[in-house]
Amino acid sequence: MPYALRARRAVRETVSGLPREFWWLWTSTLVNRLGAFVATFMALYLTLDRGYSATYAGLVAALHGLGGVISSLGGGVMTDRLGRRPTLLIAQASTAVSVALLGFMHHPVAIAAVAFLVGMASNASRPAVQAMMADIVRPEDRIRAFSLNYWAINLGFAVSSMAAGFIAEVSYLAGFLIEAGMTMVCAILVFLRLPESKPAETVKTASASEKTAAVSDSSVSLGTVLRDGRFMGVVGLSFLIALIFQQGAIGLPVAMGEAGFTPAEYGMAIAVNGVLIVVLQIPVTRFIEHRDSRRLLVISSLLAGYGFGLTAFAGSVGVIALTVCVWTLAEIVNAPTQTGLVVRLSPLHGRGRYQGMYTMSWSVAGLVAPLMSGFVIDRFGAEWLWGLCAVVGTVAGLGYGALMRRVPEEEPAPVEPAESPDPTEPKSVGYRELSGPAEPAAPAEPAVGTLGQVPERSASAP
Repeated sequence: MPYALRARRAVRETVSGLPREFWWLWTSTLVNRLGAFVATFMALYLTLDRGYSATYAGLVAALHGLGGVISSLGGGVMTDRLGRRPTLLIAQASTAVSVALLGFMHHPVAIAAVAFLVGMASNASRPAVQAMMADIVRPEDRIRAFSLNYWAINLGFAVSSMAAGFIAEVSYLAGFLIEAGMTMVCAILVFLRLPESKPAETVKTASASEKTAAVSDSSVSLGTVLRDGRFMGVVGLSFLIALIFQQGAIGLPVAMGEAGFTPAEYGMAIAVNGVLIVVLQIPVTRFIEHRDSRRLLVISSLLAGYGFGLTAFAGSVGVIALTVCVWTLAEIVNAPTQTGLVVRLSPLHGRGRYQGMYTMSWSVAGLVAPLMSGFVIDRFGAEWLWGLCAVVGTVAGLGYGALMRRVPEEEPAPVEPAESPDPTEPKSVGYRELSGPAEPAAPAEPAVGTLGQVPERSASAP
């Protein structure tokens, strides 16, 4: 079969079978990341344009991250109580307003306060996006859907990072206003194209991992999440993985600078990360989609840890780029697999809170990683930081290996006879009905075997 024909077939199989609502949500994600300019040039804006110190710029970045930590849980609660769509609308509209406002702030206290609000608003939408994606996509397609969404995030970020430099040369204020405008476009897309996907209070479940799905929202609290030892184990392990991946943007540039490399050389090395994700995310997902999740998480943890660990032996930009290839492959495998595991362990009516707790693990890692890397490099040297990454990756791999033994196999549920089709009823899109304000009951999910292994998709899938 010619290569071009095989490629077209691979692309068609990758994007087929996903509901229309998923693609609107995917488009919203892409547009949002295409306009993510502020996070890219915030430090330059504060130090070069406003004349503040690097210490103050670091404080503003920390407050922005702290806002994200708080809103991870708040956004999760809103997702379960108010619904996915209202939470997205509130978060994206608030982000647009606060980002635009930040561009007009001049007093250091005002800038810090609004940056905190931007962090809260921008992070509040993540639990809603992930919960809505889990609602509308069939279980056997979730890994593929999460991978496509992750691909959109990285594609958008790659483009926005390049555009941010050109925009900053013209006007920093223009960057703030463009991001605010594109975020508002996302809110409009959600308002016009995405119906509410929050499941009804009483549904029939199809698997043991979602056996609590029929529980009402009021019975799933943050305390419920904290008492779920198996899930909190996943949160802890995701925190360790996040600490490792954060070093690509924190520890690596500092270590390369101390070793005499220029910022341009760091830029060339780290650009490999974005390019590989854009090029390999979809084909790698096709390869791992129906493979054992336990093995994938263990292998990706080890690749992440030892990928950064190999940096201790890198003496040139080319070798550093090769280490980036190793941990980027780990990122490509880990991101959709781990997100799918979070969905598997979340009760249907607690998806928002569970996703919020999972998102918080990455936000907390974003606060801890700079402190950890700075302390280790200053006190012991960069080689110790890379060795520590290898140790953390090994611990995470062993943790996933032990934790996944406790994840039960999903049990098939009895399938009730379908009622005669009513031509006046709207057609189902994807995994469940999404057809306006009234929420019909969700159909039973298809039976799934061992974690990460699913039966072949039906040829009748949309």
